[in-house]
Amino acid sequence: MAKIGSGIVVTGLTASALAVVTMLALQAKSSATAATAAGPRAGTVASGPAKPGKGGRGANAPVAVPGDSGTGRRVVYSLGQRRVWLVDPSSKTAAPSFPVQASAVSPPLGSYAVNGGKAAPHPGSDGVEIENSVLFTMHDGVEIGFSSAVDGSMASPDPSKHTGGIRESIADGKEMYAFASQGTPVVVIA
Repeated sequence: MAKIGSGIVVTGLTASALAVVTMLALQAKSSATAATAAGPRAGTVASGPAKPGKGGRGANAPVAVPGDSGTGRRVVYSLGQRRVWLVDPSSKTAAPSFPVQASAVSPPLGSYAVNGGKAAPHPGSDGVEIENSVLFTMHDGVEIGFSSAVDGSMASPDPSKHTGGIRESIADGKEMYAFASQGTPVVVIA
């Protein structure tokens, strides 16, 4: 019986490993090509290129209004999607929709109404200078509403602070403030 040298064994194992990696790479490339050719999966929303000058919308506009969000003229806020829709059934265009930065204190799911706000710059509950605030509820002693940071930032809130500011881009904040007058329904969904 002939002995096989350790160099031959290592070479054989290396060649086998390279063959397996090459096969997996070809399968992955084939799957990616097939998925691209098939287009978006059912239930997903295709997005176009980023649109400069549209506030926080970027590549995410338009996005369909969730079906479980009520009826009539309203603001819809999805906690899970971190997204807002300004729904006006009388409009001939798609509802404006944009991403938001969730607050440290989230409102419970349900229906509310705009109960206040302020266009002029003023300090937010986290100490950041904000404008175009639209308030709609209190939860755990914290006032909750939409606003834009004057400096345009949309940083994640400090979880140690008990704050209720849901942040929007400056452009989206202006649009929200113009749309959501006193009494406008706000529907919070999962």
